Amino acid sequence: MDSLEAARLFDAYYYAHGCGPIPYQHNDTWMSFFRGVSGQIVSEMLPQARGASVLDAGCAWGFLVEALRERDVQAYGIDISEYAIQNVQPEIRPYCWIGSITEAFPQRYDLITCIEVLEHIPAQDARRAVENLCRHTDDILFSSSPFDYKEVTHFNVQPPEHWAELFAKQGFYRDVDFDATFLTSWAVRYRRRSEPLARVVRDYERRYFLLWKENSDLRSLSIEMRDRLAGLDQNLHALKEQLAEKEQSVVQLQGTSSDLHRKLAELSEELDELRRQLANAFSTRS
Repeated sequence: MDSLEAARLFDAYYYAHGCGPIPYQHNDTWMSFFRGVSGQIVSEMLPQARGASVLDAGCAWGFLVEALRERDVQAYGIDISEYAIQNVQPEIRPYCWIGSITEAFPQRYDLITCIEVLEHIPAQDARRAVENLCRHTDDILFSSSPFDYKEVTHFNVQPPEHWAELFAKQGFYRDVDFDATFLTSWAVRYRRRSEPLARVVRDYERRYFLLWKENSDLRSLSIEMRDRLAGLDQNLHALKEQLAEKEQSVVQLQGTSSDLHRKLAELSEELDELRRQLANAFSTRS
């Protein structure tokens, strides 16, 4: 299946059922999300937002384009789905067009976003798309689900290292100091790097060591907490045994107390009998 054939799947049914639990519509939920994303892009990725150019590759209904243009960014969108472009808001429609992200774009951009798109494209076309994106910018905000195999339009679900390799072949490497999780937990910022590979490796190793150290310390803390919980569990078990023994002693004491009350009652009856006999004896003498 090629990209054009795949595009037929991105129809009304797909946008109603294939984009998560909430239908993909121009509503408060989706616009709030994309306005949040646009805010992060402007504050963290575009030092001078006014006049900066951004292309959303696979823009769907143009929500991110709309949100960026609200912030004075010269944003544009492209999507292969005719149905999607038809649903772009009228005031944003002039900035979005139908097309394939494997084909040349009309200009270079300060930033290209590609959000949950390449998993929908056959592997060969996805490689061409990466090459095309990299020809038209030096900065890419990228996200592609590494997990969701159930969605029928996901032909090319890949782990993060797959995309990292494709971008590295074009001279783009992860910005290890940029946190893109405002988009998705697996989102990455890839940037063109012109310095020697040794410097790129240095940054990767720096970031890897910090993550390794954090993971190692958390692992040690988990083991420590597990040992503490095991000790507390043993203490709890011992206390439960002591409680069971005390409860048994109480039951035994309650049984002993019942016996004593019964014997006391018997003695009281015997004493009453003796008193009656004594009274009868005095009565007979009189």
